[in-house]
Amino acid sequence: MKRPLVATLIIGFVVAGIIGALHASGLLLRLELVAAELIPHHRTITRSVAGKWQYVFIVILSLGVAGLTLTSSRRKQVGWLVLALLIELLGLCWICSLYRTFFQPLPSIFAVVLAFVVAEGSIAIARRTRSHLARSFFTGRLSNEQVHRVIAGEIPLDTKARSCQATVVVCDIANKYDLAEDSEPVAFAETTEKFIRRTTELFLEAGGYIEAADGEGVVAIFGFPDGNAEHADKAVRVTLGLVQAFRDSRRQNNGKLFGNCDVHLGVSSGTMIVAPLKDGERPGLLTSGEPVELARRFCVANRFYGSHILIGPRTFELASKAIVARPIDFLSGANKQERHEIYEPLWLATEAKPEHLARRDSFWNGLVLYREKRWAEAYTEFQKARGPDAEDDAPLQLYLRRLEPLALHLTETPSE
Repeated sequence: MKRPLVATLIIGFVVAGIIGALHASGLLLRLELVAAELIPHHRTITRSVAGKWQYVFIVILSLGVAGLTLTSSRRKQVGWLVLALLIELLGLCWICSLYRTFFQPLPSIFAVVLAFVVAEGSIAIARRTRSHLARSFFTGRLSNEQVHRVIAGEIPLDTKARSCQATVVVCDIANKYDLAEDSEPVAFAETTEKFIRRTTELFLEAGGYIEAADGEGVVAIFGFPDGNAEHADKAVRVTLGLVQAFRDSRRQNNGKLFGNCDVHLGVSSGTMIVAPLKDGERPGLLTSGEPVELARRFCVANRFYGSHILIGPRTFELASKAIVARPIDFLSGANKQERHEIYEPLWLATEAKPEHLARRDSFWNGLVLYREKRWAEAYTEFQKARGPDAEDDAPLQLYLRRLEPLALHLTETPSE
């Protein structure tokens, strides 16, 4: 808002100064006399609008047209509005003549036209510069649609270092090391390339910013640069859709779409630092923050728990109304005192059935009892969490395996 206001004031006052000076110096006098002769009832006019009002009209019209042109994203409509304003000025001149009052429209008309032309020119120059920066920073990292939105000004383009709230998604091949051992290097490279290409396309289609896409996985950021406040909700929805896409691919076409691989995802929300890189052959952006590290750790943790998606506490807090998730465990942070509770999103809230919620609640209760070392009660609750595909529920099976010997020991120990 600040930049258009400053540009409006500069253009408006410069145009008003130029037209006002031309009018005061008499350089427009010949044209004004010609215009006066064209006014109906010119011979019968007995008075005229005071000269000081001409300058007031010039300033107001210059500022108004400049501001309207700079702040509107609909260029054609602004042009029609300017044309309508010119017609209205001529109409005002004609109405004044009916009351034997002379109003000279030429300075106001020149002010409107010049303000519009200068504002349009400044927009064209700014867009040319903005287009270059947007393509340099975001080509290949945002979808073409998002890049065009940046160029159009719908998404902010800030070239200064700043912090922002965002959600980071790290996506990697779940069975990557098994594939590397069982496949030839060429086949492994082809599978990895197919995985990277397709997951990157899905993240781009969802509006994500691709921070990295290489052999260590794909890193996407939501909430940057568009500033979407629903970044966590959007990120988790995308991850659930991605896992479902992998499942459908394996069932329908033997993995031809994604290759013979499964997917692990880690999601973390928090503060990110974004700054332009000034060194190098082409402009670039530096993105850094704890969410990247945590998302990568959550992604790796899937290997231990057998889950597909793990999200951090901040992401769960932001997206909890839109998803159904269950707690899994705690992961230690940078120091021993810092721990992050991780959650597994299961369904979208709109798609969850009552039996899904009941099983989720049983799992949650079982985990609470497990942490309180109430083994038998925890085992009972986890048994209630079993569903039709319980054998494929790796986190549930993990806790059941942990509890079976403990629960068995309690049942075999005679009560005193």
